[in-house]
Amino acid sequence: MLVVAQGGRIQYEALLLAASLRASDPDFKGRLIMAEPQPGPKWNNDPRIKGTATREALEALDVEILPLHSEHFGSEYPYGNKIEALRLLPKGEPFVFLDSDTLITGPISKVPFDFDRPAASMQREGTWPEIELYGPGYEEIWGSLYDRFGLDMAPTIDESQPQEYWQRYMYFNAGWFFGNCGPTFGEKFTEYARSIRSDRPEELVCQELDPWLDQVALPLVIHALGGGRPGQELDGLDGDITCHWRVLPLLYARAPDRVIAFLTELTAPNKLKKVLKEYDPFKRVIYQGKGDKVRAMFDRSNLPRAEKMIRNRIKKANLWMR
Repeated sequence: MLVVAQGGRIQYEALLLAASLRASDPDFKGRLIMAEPQPGPKWNNDPRIKGTATREALEALDVEILPLHSEHFGSEYPYGNKIEALRLLPKGEPFVFLDSDTLITGPISKVPFDFDRPAASMQREGTWPEIELYGPGYEEIWGSLYDRFGLDMAPTIDESQPQEYWQRYMYFNAGWFFGNCGPTFGEKFTEYARSIRSDRPEELVCQELDPWLDQVALPLVIHALGGGRPGQELDGLDGDITCHWRVLPLLYARAPDRVIAFLTELTAPNKLKKVLKEYDPFKRVIYQGKGDKVRAMFDRSNLPRAEKMIRNRIKKANLWMR
């Protein structure tokens, strides 16, 4: 299992993820590897874990912290950490990547991954591409990307969806993905992402790639490696097994009661609490009741469809903290 652990907010998210894995899946026999970006020419600051408390807490949870020397992305595109970190994994061994803002709420070791058929999270909205009134449509934009890398787009099309509707085209959230070899996956991910960023097809001239670059390249990589959309056997991901919460106020607004109860119990012990409280939004949302106030604002059985609407309501109440 691979996670990025970077200084600041992400190091506390990563600690929460590690604690949730050990609590929810004590039989997990794999390695939990966290890639820690290192200072260098690609960074305009020091991206390493700050202080000693988080590092010591991670090591107490049997986390392997490996140094990541950024070669291609760094400060200009920190989401590229997940792309470059894949080269740290052992060659020829299956892997699962998880964003740091993920809670593991069930036995992930019981998920029947088919590592020879990579897939990624379908917990996404139609965030990319943004279709211009007189510009190219989804078919042309996605088609230009598949053509760029010599890939056949036809097998990726969901024929149950109408023409020029975003869900017809394979698009993932990069919050989790998996494959049978981290370095192989990472090499192709790096190749595609760099090509798209530095020499975008003409059809993408008006498209924003920050922060979407990883999610633009990901379906191409997965298709090239023989994968596709996840099957029902993976429903526990973004379900009973994992919860990609993104921002703590969103977690309190949307998550089922069982997830909030799990989070409350998980973060109660003083050993973990004293470290998590170093990060002010965690202190205020989890420990000072701001999360409960957010939760009281929403009916989980009737949530606004778009995440933006939830965000705006929380911000209006001055409860948005990240």
